[in-house]
Amino acid sequence: MKKILLLIILAALPCLAYEVFRPEQLPEQKFRTPNEHLLFVIDFSQSMEETLNGESKAEMVQSVMEKYLPEIPSNIPVGLRIYGHKCGFTAYHACKASELAVPVSYNSVNVISEKLSELKPRGMTPITYSLKQSVAGDFGDFNGTKHIVLLTDGGENCDESPCKYAIELSRLRPDFLIDVIAFNIGDKDDLEQLECTAVVTKGSFYQADTKAELMEILGSIVEKQKHVEAKICPPQ
Repeated sequence: MKKILLLIILAALPCLAYEVFRPEQLPEQKFRTPNEHLLFVIDFSQSMEETLNGESKAEMVQSVMEKYLPEIPSNIPVGLRIYGHKCGFTAYHACKASELAVPVSYNSVNVISEKLSELKPRGMTPITYSLKQSVAGDFGDFNGTKHIVLLTDGGENCDESPCKYAIELSRLRPDFLIDVIAFNIGDKDDLEQLECTAVVTKGSFYQADTKAELMEILGSIVEKQKHVEAKICPPQ
């Protein structure tokens, strides 16, 4: 029933353009709206401790981020929100384990790399709560495009729906754009929820199963940032 409902929702939104692709199908680089702020929302739940080819998923994310963060232009304000990095005494507290680790600001990439290197996977996966917190305050009073890059290795497990929240967000706050990187996720329902989250906000949905694929995807996202300020819009 949930799957049918999701398909109905997606079918009812033909005017919302979206992209779904794997690394071998990465699109040509696009110009995004000038004056954009960027926030990475990264999963440090317990499942990120699982290993692939002898390296934990968390370690892969840390090393890939360390490689590409310095390539983000210095005129792009960047921040970091993390979730699942704390267990909590109860499931309620674990589902509130989301923190703006580095505020969205200029010249923050070194601080973000340092913060990521300190983190260990611990708790649950409060995706929707994290997105709500990001929208509520992480971008301050900035009026331009607020670009969130959500990287997760699993679906929501805190009794919320990121898809439903994204649908509401797209209606009320079209200035938010969410790209989603689904890292080594096999569950179809989880993938549908995450794809929907990107679709309805006019973001891009990516799937990566290996570190190499993750590197290619993140490299593509960072490359797009190099063009954010490159296009000058003519007066209307």
